[in-house]
Amino acid sequence: KKAGWLGDGKRVEHVGFGLVLGEDGKRFRTRSGDVVKLVDLLDESVKRCAEQIRERQEEASDEEVLAAAKAMGYGAVKYADLRQNRQTDYVFSFDKMLDLRGDTAVYLLYAYARICSILKKAGAAGEVVPAEGDLVLAHPKERALALSLSAFPQAVDFMIAELAPNKLANYLYDLSTAYTEFYQECKVLESPEQASRLLLCRATLAVMAQCFKILGIIPLEKL
Repeated sequence: KKAGWLGDGKRVEHVGFGLVLGEDGKRFRTRSGDVVKLVDLLDESVKRCAEQIRERQEEASDEEVLAAAKAMGYGAVKYADLRQNRQTDYVFSFDKMLDLRGDTAVYLLYAYARICSILKKAGAAGEVVPAEGDLVLAHPKERALALSLSAFPQAVDFMIAELAPNKLANYLYDLSTAYTEFYQECKVLESPEQASRLLLCRATLAVMAQCFKILGIIPLEKL
């Protein structure tokens, strides 16, 4: 304040962080005892993601694989860090952060890509994907997804108030889980409820995109 850098009404707080541990429970270091460089972690994450993508999509070009691997690899490391309570120590594990079925960026990115695929198929079939309209929330999974969507502003408020990105990361995972359950039980395309369910898909995509943007993760429309 004396230097004139901090005006009235400004909020300044010290933000503490826990430690990143290796799978042995000790401070994360290389085998030689040196500090692990972030660039090395990112490169290794991208390499592993590229191998996964190549196994599933042999027809993809090298450029497509690299672009997807970078988005997934960088996102995986970011999300693994941000999903933790920042004051709590956590164990760094590539296997866990790249798991397709866990609370990982990879799982979230696949959920996002699935929604993009549904909306694309609707457009390819000549259907107009509505930007607005009436929602019919007859199925329990439709209601659960709608309630999850409505909690987005509150999740952002909690994140800001507590300076805790994990609040938003946890919300994003819960939203993705709610969408996956909706997708599994509620047919979207060629169903009587198609217009309403496409609205839910579009809203979920928009909210997920905002969460990814805030967390610094680049989503992909195709994986």
